[in-house]
Amino acid sequence: MITFSSPADMRAWADQQRSTGKTIGFVPTMGALHSGHAALIADAARRTDLVVVSIFVNPLQFNESTDFDSYPRPIDDDLAACDAAGVAAVFAPTTSAMYPPGFQTRVLPGSLGDVMEGPSRPGHFEGVVTVVAKLLGAVRPHVAIFGQKDFQQLRIITQMAADLELGVEIIGHPIVRDPDGLAQSSRNVRLSADQRAAAISVPHSLDAAVRSANDTDNVEAIVSAVRAVVIEEPLAEHEYTTVFDATTLEAIDTLAPEHRFAGKVRIATAVWFGDVRLIDNRDLFSA
Repeated sequence: MITFSSPADMRAWADQQRSTGKTIGFVPTMGALHSGHAALIADAARRTDLVVVSIFVNPLQFNESTDFDSYPRPIDDDLAACDAAGVAAVFAPTTSAMYPPGFQTRVLPGSLGDVMEGPSRPGHFEGVVTVVAKLLGAVRPHVAIFGQKDFQQLRIITQMAADLELGVEIIGHPIVRDPDGLAQSSRNVRLSADQRAAAISVPHSLDAAVRSANDTDNVEAIVSAVRAVVIEEPLAEHEYTTVFDATTLEAIDTLAPEHRFAGKVRIATAVWFGDVRLIDNRDLFSA
């Protein structure tokens, strides 16, 4: 396994591999790798000849400096995990390599970034699409794999890749969950034991929403089912829940007959446990 810290060196290696006919699969991460990342790597390996993983904690997408500073960075463990998974190359640039003096260009996410996570995290998606555009430019992949846990991010990046004709196929991988249903996230390691036990209220609340959607077209009733579960957990603080069109991300007020098909409508929620913010989402009518 080769590790690159320079975008130019990463791109030169990728171009050389492409020149020999090899296909490249890319898994962008911020490190603190877990079995969810391993599933993305395995997905990329099934689709392509070589897998590249990036490890970069992107300062542009953090709204709070304390959140950025406290983000876990177990780089040695991450490199070992990549090597064990058969990754061909790791791209682990420094902040100065990604954003050198004089850097000023940003990529705007458009209206898809104005809803859900957007209002509570101003500038977040601008930081995400900017860094992803740079990562794609350095890694030059044929396929890039993103988890569906950050569904809005996945949708925005898919749109960006199409709009800017980046020549990469964006694949959404199903959410990887712990046995008790909690969506795997690098932030989970920051939960105390009590908070981790309480965090199962998040997937349980979405389970309640799915059951409610089978009985009613009233979106407010479906959202209330989520709140009811979260409110019962003393350590949880509900931030938002929304039912939305999976393509446009626009909020839906009432379920119509055409919504009751897999892939049409999703529900997303954000819940705080102390200073740890967890997000999750679910297809309301999965097959």
